[in-house]
Amino acid sequence: MPAFLNWLLRLVLTNPICMRLVQGGSRRRRHLLIRSSYLAVMIVILLFAMLGNLQGAPSVRELAVGAAKTFTLISYLQIGLICLLTPIFMAGAIAQEANPRTWDILLTTPLNNLQIVLGNLFGRLFFILALLFSTLPLFAVTQYFGGVPGESIFASYAIAGSSSLLVAAIAITLCVNRTAGRRAVFWFYVAVVMYLFVTYAADLQMRQPVGPGAQVNHTTLITPLNPFLALEVLLRSNTYQPLDPQEVTGIATLWIMRMALTRPIATFCWVCLGISGVLIGYSTIRARAIGAKAGAAGWHRRMLGLGAPGAVERPARTVSLNPIAWRESVARGRTLTAILARWGFVALGIAVGIALVGLYHTGTWTGPELQLAAVTVIAAEIVVIALVALNMSASAVSREREDGTLDLILSTPIQPGPYLAGKLRGLIQFLLPLMLVPVATMLILAVYVMADGFGRSGGVRLKDVPLAGTVDRIDLLPVILPEGAIALPLVLIPFTAFCVMIGLHWSIKTKGTIGSVVAAVLVAGGVTGVLGLCGLASGSKIPIVGAMINTLNPLNLLWAIVYPAKAILTSSKPDDIMAARISMVVGALFAAGGYATLVYLMLTTMRRSFMMTVRRLAGAA
Repeated sequence: MPAFLNWLLRLVLTNPICMRLVQGGSRRRRHLLIRSSYLAVMIVILLFAMLGNLQGAPSVRELAVGAAKTFTLISYLQIGLICLLTPIFMAGAIAQEANPRTWDILLTTPLNNLQIVLGNLFGRLFFILALLFSTLPLFAVTQYFGGVPGESIFASYAIAGSSSLLVAAIAITLCVNRTAGRRAVFWFYVAVVMYLFVTYAADLQMRQPVGPGAQVNHTTLITPLNPFLALEVLLRSNTYQPLDPQEVTGIATLWIMRMALTRPIATFCWVCLGISGVLIGYSTIRARAIGAKAGAAGWHRRMLGLGAPGAVERPARTVSLNPIAWRESVARGRTLTAILARWGFVALGIAVGIALVGLYHTGTWTGPELQLAAVTVIAAEIVVIALVALNMSASAVSREREDGTLDLILSTPIQPGPYLAGKLRGLIQFLLPLMLVPVATMLILAVYVMADGFGRSGGVRLKDVPLAGTVDRIDLLPVILPEGAIALPLVLIPFTAFCVMIGLHWSIKTKGTIGSVVAAVLVAGGVTGVLGLCGLASGSKIPIVGAMINTLNPLNLLWAIVYPAKAILTSSKPDDIMAARISMVVGALFAAGGYATLVYLMLTTMRRSFMMTVRRLAGAA
């Protein structure tokens, strides 16, 4: 075989790292269950969606319309699952390759830098692409009924594949540049979720109708930067269209801007490929420069009580009565990057909350614009907190099992009860500053509304607000219900504790970190999804009780606080606003009590079965 061809094949196809990851993962039962569960969920949703859209004896046209709606639902679901599962699979590249110093061993092999980087990238990306293309027959079923062009199917796959490649390239870059990579997994999730929320909200603010009074909007420069926006251009072209090339001539002068406005889907794919190529090149250059360098601690590390990176000794620390709680709440985040990221998130979130009020107070934003911005920002913060809680708790025990720390802890006098209670308390203490961000934002908005805008011109009440699903209208409705400052923390804190308990449950029962994180995210997502659908269905139809049901999900509660006319005010009593507001606070109290009870029951059950489960998985790393 020619030397050049052999070198080319060893980059991906015959790359030993890629073959090791693919062969090893393909033989694991956990990977088989993940792939089977993913495909089963897609099949079930496709079946129910088709049955819901095709009732009775539909005509050919109705078959095509139903298939198109089903294809839209499945495409959005697939993009969401890919964005959710790609960081989970790539977390192994950040954590497993960096923590055991596997890179140091790889650098002693005959493999060059590019082979090491591409082997880790495509070896883990293979499982994502396998999940993606396993649903191709399902999309072919929708095309059988008509209404779904073949190019739309392949375009949706191109968007999903480009997104997964970009996320994988970012994960490999973090793996190459950070020796303490396990700590980067959580913030990797945070960055992905925040990016999707922020870009989507920015695009909503920048959209312009194609003409006066038209219901169709033009795409923006943000559209090619978000996979959901690119998919919206593909699937909802009747309401979201790119600009005509002749219209762009006088707007954009650079070719990349013209391409972004006229061909957003192609631009998204090319941007993902280009950024991925740059990150791969950078990682290839930096592959030989990784490793901790011991030395003197800088002034910024000394000010935060941190020692030098890689130092043998570190400053003494005071441990609380429960060492497990102290370890989770303090020792977990005692790195410079973790401290800056954690408190930077808090400072940025509070600054954004103040900016929202400032823009509305000066008249830059109208009431509906403030509502949209508040929902987007606070919802993104809540989702980030839930994902961080699930990731940290799901790896709290399985991580110790993998590195052997759990065997050492179990040899001490500490019992399962204090151990699990310490895990719960320590994680909640660590997450409290993060939970402060949406609570503080809502408090700022509530104080501003209760103070009647501090003399703002026009006040802080919306006039002639339409009631959802009816022709009735409500006059003088507050732009945001001030009761949200009480209801949101009542629900958010116990809900976060519930997410922590779900993560701890799967962390104890699962051998590895990746499996526990996947299981915890899927279970928590399923529970909150069901509660959210129940709240949406009953909030505006059932008086009093509907408002209380909405409090079971923090996102539904946020929606009710900002948009009460759409969420909790019923058509039978459109003027009974005070009853709905009181029932929302009472429902928050019941929801907090319910979550607290669930947390206590789960903690009791886990304490009883802890030793049996740990012994069953003893020695499994």
